Amino acid sequence: MNKLDQFEKLRLSEPLGKSNCIAFSSPHSGDKYFDWFLNKTSLDMLSIRSSEDAFVGEIFQSAPFFGSFLLESLIPRTILDLNRSRNDLDPKIIEGYNSQAINSRVASGLGVIPRVVGNGKNIYEKKLTLEDVKYRIEEFYDPYHKSLDLLLTKLKALFGRAVLLDCHSMPTEAIKYNRRNNDNIPDIILGDRFGMSCDMKIIDFLEAAFVEEGFKVCRNIPFSGGYITQLYGQPSKNIHAVQVEISRALYMDEKLIRKNPDFNKFCESMKNVIFKITEIDKCLPEFAIAAE
Repeated sequence: MNKLDQFEKLRLSEPLGKSNCIAFSSPHSGDKYFDWFLNKTSLDMLSIRSSEDAFVGEIFQSAPFFGSFLLESLIPRTILDLNRSRNDLDPKIIEGYNSQAINSRVASGLGVIPRVVGNGKNIYEKKLTLEDVKYRIEEFYDPYHKSLDLLLTKLKALFGRAVLLDCHSMPTEAIKYNRRNNDNIPDIILGDRFGMSCDMKIIDFLEAAFVEEGFKVCRNIPFSGGYITQLYGQPSKNIHAVQVEISRALYMDEKLIRKNPDFNKFCESMKNVIFKITEIDKCLPEFAIAAE
């Protein structure tokens, strides 16, 4: 049986016209739910989709028109989380796998093969086989990260630097957590692992692009950047990575996972931001190092 059901695994949209050093990625917006996965869970579709960064790939569709690459996973986060290490395996849901060396993400059910969805419900009624886990990692995880690594290497060779914007969405409740004043809830959170994954001038530039369009922006709290930001962000090698978290309340009904009436207007605002971001080589010429 062909488990892929004829679906693609990922989509890489190439720049139209003159290219730049920016790459956008959307690892959590996939919505291709295979029968072999759905047959393993008793959850309803709204619960299953609560982990999705729904519509994020669509929000950034204009990036190639402004000269940037856009890499999207078409595989849902519920099936496989690309923003985790391939070794973040959860012994609670994998038959025959035992490990005491698990981190807090895995312990909470959010490993590379998630045990729970966004609303905290268990995905599976029984454990997965090691064969199933191996299939998902080799078939979906490895190709995405190989594509992303090759893309950033290519941009570094062409422009002397690469800048990755890893794009996500955040539930309203997650933003409100630990915030006493709801008036200060941000629209956008930029995560650079507290300065470890991106040069300060670059993230200042990115923040200004959002602020100029009227968005409220903060950095790193409560999302400082996940595994992708940590793995690929190497400022000393002139490869910079920033995690971009967008409030879902800006463009969708979070309970029904539907676009709200302002979705198109929001996308127009984001198109303005994306255009400003892709002008980075003109705005920060001191970083435009010629490739040797």
